[in-house]
Amino acid sequence: MKYIKRHMEQVVLDLSKSWPAILLTGPRQAGKTTMLRRLAEQENKGREYVSLDDLTVREMAKNDPKMFLQFHQPPVLIDEVQYAPELFTYIKIHIDEHHNPGDFWLTGSQIFRLMQGVQESLAGRVALLHMSPMSQREILDAQAVPFTTDFETLLSESKKIKPVTTLQLFERVWQGSMPGLVSGDYADRSTYYSSYLSTYVERDVRDLSGTVDALKFIKFVTAVAARTAQLVNYKAIADDADIDQITAKAWINILETLGIVFLLHPYSNNVLKRTIKTPKLYFYDTGFVCYLTKWSSPEVTESGAMGGALLENFAISEIMKSYQNSGKEPFLHYYRDRDAKEIDAILEGDGKLCPIEIKKTATPDKRILRTFGVIDKSPLKLGASAVLCMSDRLSAFDKDNLIVPIWMI
Repeated sequence: MKYIKRHMEQVVLDLSKSWPAILLTGPRQAGKTTMLRRLAEQENKGREYVSLDDLTVREMAKNDPKMFLQFHQPPVLIDEVQYAPELFTYIKIHIDEHHNPGDFWLTGSQIFRLMQGVQESLAGRVALLHMSPMSQREILDAQAVPFTTDFETLLSESKKIKPVTTLQLFERVWQGSMPGLVSGDYADRSTYYSSYLSTYVERDVRDLSGTVDALKFIKFVTAVAARTAQLVNYKAIADDADIDQITAKAWINILETLGIVFLLHPYSNNVLKRTIKTPKLYFYDTGFVCYLTKWSSPEVTESGAMGGALLENFAISEIMKSYQNSGKEPFLHYYRDRDAKEIDAILEGDGKLCPIEIKKTATPDKRILRTFGVIDKSPLKLGASAVLCMSDRLSAFDKDNLIVPIWMI
C-alpha cells in the first residue's frame, strides 16, 4: 500500500510536545488512522492502537471506561472515539493527574457530536485538528502553505509548482482526493465511491438519525451535490429527494457532522446591513460530487453545465484544506447582498478583508474587480484581492489585484 505523506504530520508531532490530548476529526477514509499509526511507529514510544469500531472493545469503553483505560494505558491511539463519549471524563481525570504531553491521540469521524463531549470534559486539555481528503499540494508533494493573497508568498510558490492545463486540472476535480484513489489502492473510481456511499455514509447517517430510507438518502445526497457552490435551498433539495424540509435540514447537518460537506457563511457586520444570511454549501471532495452527479470523464465535466460550480468548489475546498493542514482556522466567508452584488470568497486576517473571485477562464476581465468596492464600507481594511482562474502563470491587474492560477492554491 503506497503511503502519501500528509501535511498534518508535523503539526501533530509539534502539538504532542505540549498538549496531553490531540483529537483528529474528519470523514472516514480521509487517512486519519493511517497517518497517526505511521507517526506512532516513528515516535517509537510503544503507543498502543485500539479501535472502537471493534464492538467488544467499544462495549468496555462505554460500560467501564475506567477499566478500559487501565487495559489501554497511555500513550495510546484511540480510533473512532465518538462511539464512547463516556471515555472523555476519565481521560480528563488521567490528564489532570499526570499532565503528560502526547498521552492521548484520538480520532473521530463525527465532528460536532464529538465537540460536545470534548467541550464538556476536555476543554483546554485537547488540541483539535480536522483532516479532510488530500489537498492537491499533498498529492504533488509540495509544501503546506495556507492560501494568501500576499504577492511575495505567491511569487515564491509559483516557482515551485508545475503549471497544468485546464483539462489536467479537471482531471484532479473529477478523480477526487480520497487517499485510497490517489494512491492507486483502488483502481475503479465508481466502485470506490459507490461502496463509500453505502458502507460509510449511509451507516453513519443511520447511527446519527435512526432509520433512514436508503433510496431517499441517495436521492438527497445527489440533490445536494447538484447544488454544490450554491446557496443552500432546503425546499428545492427536499422536493428533489421526496422528503420534508426538516429532514433535509437534519441530513445536511449530518453530512456536515461527518465532514463530507461544509458551509461557507456570509460575511456581515453592523455596517453592511443588506447582506443576505443564507450559507453556501461545498463538498470537501469534488470527485464524490462528480460521481453523484454522474459526470463520466474529466472532459465532459469541464465542458458540462456544472463545470464552473465544480471549479469553484475545488478552489474553495483547497483553500480550506490549506489552512486545516497547517493546523490553522480558515476565516473564510462569501459576500452577497440584496442588490445581487456577490464576491465568491473573502479571506479575513490581520485586520484586512481579501476578496477572491473564481472564474473558469484563462483571461479574466478587469470588470470583475468592481464588486470588491462593497467591502470599503466595512470597518476592516480592503486587502489585496485575487482572481483565481485557469491562467497558466501568476500575474496581476495591478499591485492590489492579482491573477492566481487555481493549480497554485
